[in-house]
Amino acid sequence: MGLIVQKYGGSSVSDAASIKRVAKRIAEAKRAGDDVVVVVSAMGDTTDELIDLANQITPLPPSREMDILLTAGERISMSLLAMAIANLGVEAQSFTGQQAGVLTDDVHGRARIIDVRASRIRQAIDGGAVAIVAGFQGVNELTNDVTTLGRGGSDTTAVALAAALKADVCEIYTDVDGVFSADPRIVPAARKLDRVTYEEMLDLAASGAKVLVLRCVEYARRNHVPIHVRSSFSGHVGTLVTDEVVEGEDSMEQPIISGVAHDRSEAKITVVGVPDVPGTAAQIFEVVAAADVNIDMIVQNVSAARTGLTDISFTLPAADGQQATEALAAAQESVGFESIQYDDTIGKLSLVGAGMKSHPGVSAKLFGALRDAGINIEMISTSEIRVSVITRSDQLDDAVRAVHTAFGLDSSEGEAVVYGGTGR
Repeated sequence: MGLIVQKYGGSSVSDAASIKRVAKRIAEAKRAGDDVVVVVSAMGDTTDELIDLANQITPLPPSREMDILLTAGERISMSLLAMAIANLGVEAQSFTGQQAGVLTDDVHGRARIIDVRASRIRQAIDGGAVAIVAGFQGVNELTNDVTTLGRGGSDTTAVALAAALKADVCEIYTDVDGVFSADPRIVPAARKLDRVTYEEMLDLAASGAKVLVLRCVEYARRNHVPIHVRSSFSGHVGTLVTDEVVEGEDSMEQPIISGVAHDRSEAKITVVGVPDVPGTAAQIFEVVAAADVNIDMIVQNVSAARTGLTDISFTLPAADGQQATEALAAAQESVGFESIQYDDTIGKLSLVGAGMKSHPGVSAKLFGALRDAGINIEMISTSEIRVSVITRSDQLDDAVRAVHTAFGLDSSEGEAVVYGGTGR
């Protein structure tokens, strides 16, 4: 017997038939002797539909009320799934995030989990029931207000519960068979990875891979929670995300490259004509930080000897583009730069692999593959296990396929299957 936390995304519970199929899988796991805790997302596009509905009411809905509204989607899913499991003769109890003891800070819309007090969940599973928990939500202990965790919040809920309950594994069910060497919607020949380290998965998630969100992987690594990514539409073994070494497995040599990730959600700001004197760059990024904007890649050009001016470019989430440009424009006179250029037609490609730190020539092969495909590089960023480049958004798919092939990542076992079409 073991304790398993399972998480099912919106595409896995998109309608009544899907909920019944998921319920059957859960009931089978329970009958096999495991204790099961399930975290569930809202059905299909329910969250997007609720957001659209709120925007029809007001262009600026209060964040507290939005959190109350959006948590309704997961509550619908959890109760329907509990009914479906009970209909199969297995006891099930559903819990909201608040009832499950998920405590967060008070930042509405993107709250962070600060503690999980899962006594009611433990009581339910000790009593022989399957516990169904609404993902994506929690409660602030001081205000007792409902909060939501932001994008991928149900993944984070599942890992946090697994850590609190000391579960044997956290199974993240999605609409693909695991973590692939590239998005199978872009690269049909992408191959499934049997095993990925936390470090590699963190870089893949941060670089645009949508199968797991960054916060979920960070929480898992910090609390040593193994994650098994698999499909709810098949019975195939998925991808294990862990740093634990399996007995008898040769961990001395690992693949140079684990995968190619891509991201279209970023934009680029170029601050033109910046005085090349100490402290000016600090002023610029202090302005951006004060606007609560996260920065990804940064490039500063060599200053022109004639003018003593330089340009500084950086990438950021496109959703934060307006507030960043407005903050910089307000500080233009005090900083002393000439102008701001904004570009939201960029794409980021990232090559990730723990093996690259001991293998020379990775960057040369990457840049050669992009050159041969006729793709121009605008920015470059590197870490010990990642190389990222910025290119044009309309060239990104071609770039991903070219790099994937150049590093020998194409599978010979046929095309990868995408069951639900969303990647979540």
